[in-house]
Amino acid sequence: MTASRPAAAHLAQLNVATLLHPFDDPRVAPFVELLDPVNTAADGAPGFVWRLVEEGAADATGLRPAGEDVIVNLSVWETQEALWDFAYRSGHLEVMRRRREWFERHIEAHLVLWWIPAGHLPTVGEALERLADLRTHGPSPRAFTFTSSYTAAEAAEAAEAGRVRTAQGRGL
Repeated sequence: MTASRPAAAHLAQLNVATLLHPFDDPRVAPFVELLDPVNTAADGAPGFVWRLVEEGAADATGLRPAGEDVIVNLSVWETQEALWDFAYRSGHLEVMRRRREWFERHIEAHLVLWWIPAGHLPTVGEALERLADLRTHGPSPRAFTFTSSYTAAEAAEAAEAGRVRTAQGRGL
């Protein structure tokens, strides 16, 4: 018997940030000025796959699916390590260090990670559902954080177990 290889997986991430001031307010201008260089760095980072951009724009800051004062960042990476390196070992870290100048402190989870099949591009709805799952149920193979992460194999195993339970519940 040949062992089946797990399907290739990529890591999706969503983070949300609630603006302290309107996006066109001069107090937010330093953040806006950092967007292009940080997005360019992300696009060229090792392991980067894709990021959400608004049609006709260079980024997704005009999209407001989580509220008028909430901006979203949705991207896909080959590995968790690639995302970690970009987030914490690149110019992106400067934005994170200054985030309190532009964004409210979140009480609830504002970042969610989850594994997707390679080639799949997550929708904003899917991403917001994963964030809601994390906020409601805590970290799981379905929705997790850097500090409570799961491997792609663990996520696939949990998803398969869920499918089996569902089929058994239907008497299949």
